[in-house]
Amino acid sequence: MFNTLKFANKNKSKTNNMKKVIICCFAAFSLMANAEHTIKVTVENPSKDIRTDAPVVVQLGSLGMSVSSALVKDGEKEIPCQLDDLNGDKRYDELCFTTDLGKREKKTFEITFTDEGKPRQYTPKVFIEMVLPNRNVKIKNKQDYYISELTVDRGVDAYRVQHHHGVAFESELTAYRIYFDERQSIDLYGKYNKQLELYDTQFYPDEEQLAKGYGDDVLWCGQTFALGAFRGWDGEKSTMLDDVEHRTQRIIARGPVRVIAEVVCDDWNAPCSTPNAKPLVLRERYTQWAGHRDVQVEARFSRPVADYAFSTGIINVKGSEEFTDKKGLRGCWGTDYTVSGKDTLTHAKETVGLGICIPRQHLKKELPADKDNYGFVISTTTDCLNYAITFTSDKESFGYHSAKDWFESLKAWKRELEPVRVNIIK
Repeated sequence: MFNTLKFANKNKSKTNNMKKVIICCFAAFSLMANAEHTIKVTVENPSKDIRTDAPVVVQLGSLGMSVSSALVKDGEKEIPCQLDDLNGDKRYDELCFTTDLGKREKKTFEITFTDEGKPRQYTPKVFIEMVLPNRNVKIKNKQDYYISELTVDRGVDAYRVQHHHGVAFESELTAYRIYFDERQSIDLYGKYNKQLELYDTQFYPDEEQLAKGYGDDVLWCGQTFALGAFRGWDGEKSTMLDDVEHRTQRIIARGPVRVIAEVVCDDWNAPCSTPNAKPLVLRERYTQWAGHRDVQVEARFSRPVADYAFSTGIINVKGSEEFTDKKGLRGCWGTDYTVSGKDTLTHAKETVGLGICIPRQHLKKELPADKDNYGFVISTTTDCLNYAITFTSDKESFGYHSAKDWFESLKAWKRELEPVRVNIIK
């Protein structure tokens, strides 16, 4: 009996050990299947200005894991964040969020990444859309053929292919659309109140929406630079992006923290100082962040473009007052109709303040003002250049209402364009 009981206890011990092994193996498998990695990130404001909704970008390439979800915490507080796949390879490349920082302040954030699940959901503070017109829908702001990307061949009247003539995006402060044609003009939508509106109005508010305080188009573009359109330069004048084989617009990022629109011109025969230069591929990205009225513009080329010059600028709104610091910052304040011809009988004039900031390394020449534009010649020795654009509408309940105040805000904006310093502590 004693021996039998001893034998039974041995079997029970073996059984318990086997259970422990199984549990350990299961736990290890679960860890591998749902790996977590936590890092700390310091974010520092390098300036003496208070920063509100300062953009923070964390590169994910060095993490050594495939990220599916992320949690960002400022102390015990969860911060809305966003994961973006920037090159279309189905892997997230960047994590981004915004934060408020005092003068010279440094904050530390804890970020936990997991390799399973989906990105956490937050209330969006930005919006972006591309829409095709539906012939069966007659109401202008009820079109419902939403798309993410569109490419057209040479000769197609791309301006009329998309509803509201191209990709449109917004923060709660301002909204923009990029014309899908050789001009690539950036048109503007001003708001009375801080809110997202484009999903409802599709850039064309109806009478009921206008009565409720929705915004509207506030700029006439024509053939001008409008607000920061990117163009070629033939040594004497600006040139359109008309000599291209394919033209593409696509949505890269949809929020909730930032939106990114991309415009691609394949085989662009841009004016060049080198004879018989091969065509370029131009990729422009337009990024707007939550809490921001401005947009960051980045132009990338298929090769270094030291032998090229380009141009951009802002429209010379009729009768506008100009501001320039002669170092890449330029603005204007003026009032004009947003339409032409007979349409002026049914539309009111709009007062806007415009601004553009060219980094010093890309500023080749500030052009004298003419009847259409306040322009610049810009260049780069590499395959990339960037600049920023911004605007205000006098109809805003929260913005600027005089040339003096707007020009002072542009000076502060230029300082705010200096990025915060981000340091990863693994």
